[in-house]
Order: sequence, then structure tokens, then C-alpha cells
Amino acid sequence: MERGKRMDENEKVNVPENTQEEAAQPQETPDNDKGENKTPLTKEQIASDLTEILESALITIFVIIMVFCYILHPVNIIGHSMVPTLNTNYDQDQNNCDRIFMTTVYGSLKYGDIVVVNNDKNYLLDDSGIPYVPEGISPLNECIIKRVIAVGGQTIDIRDGQVIVDGEVLSEPYINEGSSNNDMGAFTGQYPITIPEGYYFVMGDNRNHSTDSRDSKVGLVSDEQVYGKAVVRYAPIQDFKILLDSYKG
Repeated sequence: MERGKRMDENEKVNVPENTQEEAAQPQETPDNDKGENKTPLTKEQIASDLTEILESALITIFVIIMVFCYILHPVNIIGHSMVPTLNTNYDQDQNNCDRIFMTTVYGSLKYGDIVVVNNDKNYLLDDSGIPYVPEGISPLNECIIKRVIAVGGQTIDIRDGQVIVDGEVLSEPYINEGSSNNDMGAFTGQYPITIPEGYYFVMGDNRNHSTDSRDSKVGLVSDEQVYGKAVVRYAPIQDFKILLDSYKG
């Protein structure tokens, strides 16, 4: 958008001395310039003005549709798995839940990103570290929201109530008070595991009440299962929060 040209602080407008008084006095408008001789708008001019207004309105609507179809999507958060980052005051009976915008346009996912996932498959690892979908263990078959803990190529271990990625214990200021990082069976006896490229290990912030990659019903999440990345919590408005760096606490 073009900005109006600002007058330089040192720029001056000089008024000749002999015309300063006249310049300060408004001039009377001759009778024949008071509007009596204004040419009325023609039908063509009116049609042109209406066309311009309609074009502007359509462009605005188009941009809004593109933004909300391809860039930002509103999402209602159900459940307690991301407390305290999301849904601290969740009440299912009163339909009291946080609402966020997620984006479907993003680069590579990284540690700390909050993602919305289509849990239509639950990938586990065989003895060679190859992902597979187990028989007899059904996925949740619903959309879930979790935090990325490890990405493809990283090694993760869960032991003694700690999450260890690439040999370093994670400092996790975002998890709920009293949360534990207990193994939930998905990779029991296999830790530490190396995450295959194109897959993610995800966990909820409320570890005691989160079905996530530790559970066989979720397992690893593939690129194709990620709907989008959480950007901002916009409701309740008093709890507005940017979520892109929420892992920093």
C-alpha cells in the first residue's frame, strides 16, 4: 500500500508579503460556482462507479475466502490434553473451549510446534525401525492436537519420567503441573527409537491426560496426517495468545 508523502520538517511554504492578508481570508464563491451549473452524472458514469464498487467488494471477498480456505482455518479445541497451553477453562457441558487458527501453509515442522493431526493411522516401528500400521490396534480416527517433540532423524527416549531427545533431557516449561512422562506401550522395549524421515513423535502438554505417540492408538504421525500448525488462540478474546513459540513457556 502506498503511503502518503510526508512533508520534510524543514520544508516551508513561502507566502509573498503583499498577499499574506489575502491568503488568510477566504474568498467568496461567485454565485455561478455554487453548484447551479454542475453537470449531473450520466447513466454511464453511475454504472462505472457501481462497477468499481462491485469489483472492489468481489476482490475483498475473494481474498478473505482464500485466506480462510488456504492459509488460516478456525479450529475448536475439545478436551484436556493440551492444558495448560490450551483449554485451561474447558467445560464440555457449557461448550466452553478455546478456539485457534491453524495454518496449512508452513515450512518444516520442528520441536515445539503445535499441530492438528488426522489420526486415521497409527504407525509403530518394527525391529528394523521401519514404520508399519499394526493389525488389531485401531487408531482414534479423529482429529487431535499435540505438540511436536521429535522429528525425522532424531532419537527419542522416555525413561525415569524424562523425555530425552538426541541425548539431552528436554526442559519442558509448557507441560501441566504434576504431569508424568510415563511410557504408554507404543514403543515399550524399543526405546531409544530413531524417528524415520517424514514422521513425528507428538505429545500433549497435559501428559497424564493425553493419548499421544506413547500410545499404540496414535504412534508416530506422518507428514500426510498433519492438517496444519497452530498459529494463534483468538478466543476467548481475553486469553488471546500467539502459539508459535509457546514451547518457550
